[in-house]
Amino acid sequence: MGAEKFLNIKCRYSGLVPDVVVMVATIRALKMHSGKFTVVAGKPLDPGLCEENIPALEEGCCNLAKQIENMKLHGLPVVVAINRFTFDTDKEIECVRKIAKEVGALDAVPCTHWAEGGKGAEELAEKVVEACNQPKDFRFLYPLEATIKEKIETIATKIYGAKRVVYEPLAEKKIKLYTEFGYDKLPICMAKTHLSLSHDPTLKGRPEGFDFPVRDINASVGAGFLYPLCGAMRTMPGLPSVPAGTKVDIDEEGKVVGLF
Repeated sequence: MGAEKFLNIKCRYSGLVPDVVVMVATIRALKMHSGKFTVVAGKPLDPGLCEENIPALEEGCCNLAKQIENMKLHGLPVVVAINRFTFDTDKEIECVRKIAKEVGALDAVPCTHWAEGGKGAEELAEKVVEACNQPKDFRFLYPLEATIKEKIETIATKIYGAKRVVYEPLAEKKIKLYTEFGYDKLPICMAKTHLSLSHDPTLKGRPEGFDFPVRDINASVGAGFLYPLCGAMRTMPGLPSVPAGTKVDIDEEGKVVGLF
C-alpha cells in the first residue's frame, strides 16, 4: 500500500496516525530520475547507474525532494533510508543527505541491513526514534466533504505536480452517477503508474505543468473508496479463494491440463 492510500484512506477509517514517514531510496534509482538513463524491464541496467555520477544524482534528487514535500503536506516528519549498495560512494550518500535535509527531511541515513541484518539499520532506528519524539501535526490532504473533482484535482496538482485534470466523457458520466448515489463523500484512490509522479511512466524526475488524464472512475463501495483510472493504467482482477491456476497441471504425456 502506497503512502497516498495509507494516509488518506487507511488512516481515516482506522483512526491510526503515524508518527514518522520512513522513505526508502537508492542512489541508483535517483540517478535514473535524472532522465540520463533508460531502464527497460527485463533488460540489464545501464552500467552508468552503478558508477559515481554526482551531477546525475543531483538532478534525480528532484524526485526525492518532491516525495519529501508531499509527506510534509501531511504534517509528518520524514527520515530517508538510503539502501546503500556496494558501489555507492560516500560522496553520493552525502549528496542525498544534504538535499534531503534542505527540503525538510530530519535526515537521510545509509542502510546496509540487506547485508548485515539489524546492525546495518541501527542508525536508521535511532533517527526514527528521534523523529517520533518530534511534534507532528498530521492532516489529510482533502476533506471528505469536497466534491469528487475537487479531491482528484487536489491530489493531481498538489501531489503529482499537474497543471490541470482532463476528464474523458466516461469519467464525467461516472462522477455524475456516483454523486447522485451519494458516493461523492468517499475518499479517492488513484490508479496510475508507479514509475512516475505523473500518469506517464516515461516522465521521470519531477514533472510539472502537465495535463493529468482521467479516463474512468470505478467505485469500491464495500472497501469505501472511489478509484479513478489515470492514463493507460489497468487494474488487476481479484482472485477467488481457490485460484483456477491451482487446477493447471501436466499429465503423464507432457500435456497441459486444467486450463479450461
